Amino acid sequence: MRPSDTAWLSQETGRLLDFGRAFPHPLGGAAWLRTDGTPDVDAPVHTWITARMTHVYSLAHLLGVPGAGALADVALAGLTGVLHDREHGGWHPAVAADGHPAPGKSCYDHAFVVLAAASATIARRPGAPALLTEALDTLVGRFWDDEHEMFADQWDTGWNRRDDYRGLNANMHAVEAMTAAFDATGRRDFLQRALAITGRTVGWARDHGWRLPEHFDAQWQPRLDYHRDQPHDPFKPFGATVGHALEWSRLILHLEAALGPEAEDWMLPGARALFDQAVDDGWAVDGAPGFVYTTDWDGTPVVRQRMHWVAAEAIAAAAALHTRTGEQRYATWCETWCDHVREHFVDPEHGSWWHELDPANRPAATTWPGKPDLYHAVQAMLIPRAPLAPGLAAACAKSGVVR
Repeated sequence: MRPSDTAWLSQETGRLLDFGRAFPHPLGGAAWLRTDGTPDVDAPVHTWITARMTHVYSLAHLLGVPGAGALADVALAGLTGVLHDREHGGWHPAVAADGHPAPGKSCYDHAFVVLAAASATIARRPGAPALLTEALDTLVGRFWDDEHEMFADQWDTGWNRRDDYRGLNANMHAVEAMTAAFDATGRRDFLQRALAITGRTVGWARDHGWRLPEHFDAQWQPRLDYHRDQPHDPFKPFGATVGHALEWSRLILHLEAALGPEAEDWMLPGARALFDQAVDDGWAVDGAPGFVYTTDWDGTPVVRQRMHWVAAEAIAAAAALHTRTGEQRYATWCETWCDHVREHFVDPEHGSWWHELDPANRPAATTWPGKPDLYHAVQAMLIPRAPLAPGLAAACAKSGVVR
């Protein structure tokens, strides 16, 4: 990173956190934020957004940002209140503005509740340790599959029927949640679960030319044509998702660092290979700068929209690889993508980042209306200034570690 970039990373972190301050919803939890940062109180309150806001403002509190602790507490109260299923346990995916919960139980949501509770625990927010205990018991007790050493994806509301779909996205965030839980509790069994998931993931990537299958059946056989008719899906798109390969690349390195002497020798090569294939397939492949959203299994772009979270994960992955290896090429990529974000994604008028751009890098809303999410962008601004382990919350808790 250029010295000037460190100052920009810090400044942009503050600008993003300022944008999100209006998130509290009258029902509790985090509202969906519009383009200008105002809350859409007619939209549902989502567990994943509320959990991400808990995580982000817990990090901000640890960094000494005024008022961040109180905002983390508001989001935390949404997780212990309106979004919590008091009848059946666990967390609703969302609650409508009229107070009615959406059906089902999602591993994706529960993984983010664990991440939120772990970060809030490290930030010493009231009630966070109890939430972490319950969230871990639910995530592991309900979703973990001992036979396949992976997390299942979806239950019905009352935990009576488990869906046959299996997904890698939820498991990716479960790896993040397990490493955060280790930081908060010291329990190494969480790292072993994360390692089992990551080892299988790298194996699938290797078998498919380092393009990650995302969708599977109940026996964890890849479903490569899944959602071919829904390529723009924000959570389960068809094909290989470029941003997830970058995200996995980074998470492998965080897990490797957390494992220490227990790390395995395939981890760094796997992280490199995922990164390189994602960059080859995704970056500026259609005549304009930016990452395409998805590709087919031969690397042909499918959805060419530019998502802010993909650019954020590219910055974070390049920074993590540079921290791990010291190789200049990763620092150069990090600089390139920071410049790209500054030029195209940062919205200087309304704040935050445009969540989606069209293939010509103009603001769009095909998949992501508004600007509801700070998680990817804030982490991308912190990871270049943090160690690979401990995780961000624990690193932020140590004065001077995140500069």
